[in-house]
Amino acid sequence: MSLLAVGINHNSATLALRERVSIAPEKMVDALRALSAELGGADAVILSTCNRTELYAGSGADAHAVLAWLAAFQRLDPHELQHCHYVHRDEAAARHLMLVASGLDSLVLGEPQIFGQMKAAYAQAVEAGTLCGPLHQTFQRVFAVAKRVRAETAIGHNPVSVAYASVRLAQRIFADLRQSTALLLGAGKTVELVARHLREQGIARIIIANRTLDRAQLLAESVQAEAILLGDMPARLHEADIVISSTASQLPLLGKGAVEQALKRRRRKPMFMVDIAVPRDIEAQVGELEDVYLYTVDDLRDVIDENLRAREQAAEEARVLVEEGVAAFQQERRQQEAASSIVEYRQKAESWRDAEIERAMKAIARGEDAGEVVRNLARNLTNKLLHHPTEMLKQLGRQSAAGRAADWED
Repeated sequence: MSLLAVGINHNSATLALRERVSIAPEKMVDALRALSAELGGADAVILSTCNRTELYAGSGADAHAVLAWLAAFQRLDPHELQHCHYVHRDEAAARHLMLVASGLDSLVLGEPQIFGQMKAAYAQAVEAGTLCGPLHQTFQRVFAVAKRVRAETAIGHNPVSVAYASVRLAQRIFADLRQSTALLLGAGKTVELVARHLREQGIARIIIANRTLDRAQLLAESVQAEAILLGDMPARLHEADIVISSTASQLPLLGKGAVEQALKRRRRKPMFMVDIAVPRDIEAQVGELEDVYLYTVDDLRDVIDENLRAREQAAEEARVLVEEGVAAFQQERRQQEAASSIVEYRQKAESWRDAEIERAMKAIARGEDAGEVVRNLARNLTNKLLHHPTEMLKQLGRQSAAGRAADWED
């Protein structure tokens, strides 16, 4: 079985080009069927995310044909892809698939989303009817390796984004977020990511405060939160166990006095605050208050850098597991090739046998000596059966001799 992987990613192509190459979900089934047809009915899978578009194929698919098809399907000049694509075949392709599925080839090392995206790509190919041959088994091996990496290493245990690091720090202060309320200042991308991470961790309530209520309501609807104006925030501050701020304000939004008032109403119940904004939204003096845990973006950077180092260490362990997966893939591939060769050789042997029997029967019918006919049948059949294995042994002998000669010269 041959395996081919062709693609572009965040390391090889600009964002502008990746956007143009990316295949929309609603077009994926048509794309899969068109690619498979272009390759003569070969198995085909397409993975298309914001950071990569990769095409996987089996049955001796040609890389140039795959790349030309991609350019034509997306109405691109083929030359635009010429110097920013990569090609992996067979063992290297299997290794690449396992590294991608395990998050080891991602923009953010160890990120878990890619595994789900690859499983979705697999499911779409099954739906489209373009994944029913040996490539199906390859993906099962890839998924098994990715699951093992997640289970046996800490590759995804440490947050490496500001948003996720904020939530993980909150969990250190409040062990059970299901009893906590979060107040988020701002409604930009970072706050959106924070809100989604909090929802994933089962936060009880989220309040989103923003300068424009429409923007806050839009985000609030998507994460099941309450929207308020920033001007109303001080009066609601006491409700918050967690305050995470990321606005574009040029002046602080929260001062020491406002937080002191909120703490009194909370009866000194602690507050966790993260100020991701630059310039800062929360005055530094707030951190002097006894019941406030205030972190800045620099504090988070320290956490992220430490966690990246931890992920790098885990990544080394994960790569060992990937290599074990590649070795298993190669062994399965050799077994499949051996089984195919055995079936083919047996069919030939049966054909030779039938031909010799027919020849012997004709000789006996002509009145030739039966004993001589049987000896000829046995000799001819033995020669045919032993010819191919003998040639293979001779070839192995020549290769072994060449290896010994090379070792002697070294």
